[in-house]
Amino acid sequence: MAASTNGPGMPPSRGRSLVVGLVLLGLIAAATGIAYQRWQTRRCLDFYGPEVARLVASAPRVELLTLAPGAGPGRLVATMVRDVTNAKGLVHLRRGLVEDANFAWVDSAGPARRPDGAWDLALVFSDPKVPAARATLVIDLDEQTGSVAVLGKPGRVGLGRIGRGLAKWVAGL
Repeated sequence: MAASTNGPGMPPSRGRSLVVGLVLLGLIAAATGIAYQRWQTRRCLDFYGPEVARLVASAPRVELLTLAPGAGPGRLVATMVRDVTNAKGLVHLRRGLVEDANFAWVDSAGPARRPDGAWDLALVFSDPKVPAARATLVIDLDEQTGSVAVLGKPGRVGLGRIGRGLAKWVAGL
C-alpha cells in the first residue's frame, strides 16, 4: 500500500481540493487586477490610442524637445533636443502619463487648437528598431491651462495633477 502524501489522517482528495482552491483564488485575483488596471487607464487608451499608449509606457527611446513657434502658422521648432531615455524618474513619468487620474478630463472638451507659442515641450517616444513606431506628445506646462496632445491626432486633455510633477521633472534634468 502506497503512503499518503497528505499527512496523517488527511484524506487524499482534501489536499487536491486545497490546491485547486488556491489556483482558483489566484485566477480570480489576477482577473481582478487586470480589470482594475483597465479601469485606471481606459480614458488614456481612448485619448492616445493603443499604439501611442504602448509607446508611452515602454518605448526604448525617449527624447525631450523644447519648443518654440516656427516660421508660419501651425509650425513648431525644437530649440533643444535631449535624450532622456535613462533619466531619473522617467519610469514614474511614463506610468503617470497613462493613468486617467492624473489628467483633468473636463478640459478635454475645450478647443483642440492652441496658439503655437502655448506648447512648451514635446516628449518623443520611439523604437529605433521599428522606424514607424514613433509617438510625440506636445505639452503646455501653464499651471492654469496646461494640456497635452498627441501630435497628428485631434484633441487635447488638461494636465491636471501631473502638470506640476512634469514641470518639476523637466526642471531637474
